[in-house]
Amino acid sequence: MCRSCATPAASAETPADRGSPDHGPSRRGLLAGLGLGVLGLNLTAGVSTAAASATATATATAKNGAWANPALGRFPAGGHYGAPRGGASHAGQDVSNSTGTAVHAAAGGTVVRRSWGGGLPGRTGNALVIAHGGNQYTYYGHLSAYRVGLGAEVSAGQRIADMGATGNVTGPHLHFETHSGRLGATVNPVAFLAARGVDLSGGWSRIDPGASGATVVVIQHLMNQRGHGLAADGNYGSVSVEAVERFQRSKGLAADGQVGPATWPVLVYTLRQGAGGSHVRALQAALNKRGARLAVDGGFGSVTSSAVRAYQSVNRLVADGEAGPVTWRALTG
Repeated sequence: MCRSCATPAASAETPADRGSPDHGPSRRGLLAGLGLGVLGLNLTAGVSTAAASATATATATAKNGAWANPALGRFPAGGHYGAPRGGASHAGQDVSNSTGTAVHAAAGGTVVRRSWGGGLPGRTGNALVIAHGGNQYTYYGHLSAYRVGLGAEVSAGQRIADMGATGNVTGPHLHFETHSGRLGATVNPVAFLAARGVDLSGGWSRIDPGASGATVVVIQHLMNQRGHGLAADGNYGSVSVEAVERFQRSKGLAADGQVGPATWPVLVYTLRQGAGGSHVRALQAALNKRGARLAVDGGFGSVTSSAVRAYQSVNRLVADGEAGPVTWRALTG
């Protein structure tokens, strides 16, 4: 885990560029809004009930498919957000795995830092910072290799780097941070991603009605394998939601339209080379979100098999070429 990667109590919080705001909530205010592992957005004491309700609604609808798990691994002891680091606090969440494990962009955006420590105080090692718009940033530290350049436009789930042990560390891992309000104002990454439908510890994602993007395309193809004639357009609107709710009722699940940990395991198929159909299109779309560049033709041939093995290998899964629940969970996370 990190030996440092801390935010000093009175750090100089540097904006990413001249276009970044030079004001916003302080780190102290953000930390005060954090509950026990739950991302609190009440930055002002005495916030009205109506405002709190609006915040809860915004959080509930944030599981929109725009975010992805940045890396697979385990949470090491003492690598959690807020863990003591001398006179400061750990600024992110560590995810441990072997050097070379793939690191993916947590959301679409622009690479605004690519340097030692990302130009932030208290950080060491090769690092990237991605700006996602709306004054939200993610930080990826201790990298062994960069796979994107400064100024690159990246998409959610795209491979951007390799995990490593550069800087002041005890072993290879990804040091992952989320910043909200401005670069330097860190919030708990586990809670931040959970509010957006992503389980940083590697669990199934949660996709709510109204979501859009590549993971919705995966859902639509999987539903079409079951006989639903959905347009695989990436928009999780009323027609797709109603189809999912019917599927959930048929499996004895809560028919809430959310594709999450209860629905994903019964929705996906275990697929091997030689399979064909819309469920293979779903697999190909999921692999493409991670950079495979496959033709979404529904045929599980040698090219798709190689892509499955390559994804499994760089993410330290069993590289057997079989797309089972573990591989699906990683791909859709």
